[in-house]
Amino acid sequence: MYDFFLISLGAVLGANARYLVSRMTLQRMGPDFPYGTLVINVLGSLVIGFFMAGPWKHSPSMKAASLFIAVGFCGGFTTFSSYAFDSITLFERGQWFLASANILSNNLLSLAAVLLGVALARTL
Repeated sequence: MYDFFLISLGAVLGANARYLVSRMTLQRMGPDFPYGTLVINVLGSLVIGFFMAGPWKHSPSMKAASLFIAVGFCGGFTTFSSYAFDSITLFERGQWFLASANILSNNLLSLAAVLLGVALARTL
């Protein structure tokens, strides 16, 4: 039961953080490209890479922290379904370049963010 509480708490915080980051990104960058989804996916990738590769990964409390951060927070924060929907919407509008840019940037930048998170965690 404790596991479900940790996951739920992380998911609530992650979903609210997603909403706030998405709104701020939309206000700053406009609606022409799904920048909010991109920023969220890259940040979530950085967080999970950093968290899962840090020296704390073998600590006794890692299971609880993993449930809270990796499953709950990152699960509620990242937006793969939004990314997929945004990509299809751009394709349907005939915006092939933006759709391709969305797919490439989400994948490449999120992978790079995980690598950065891992590298940062390993320096500790």
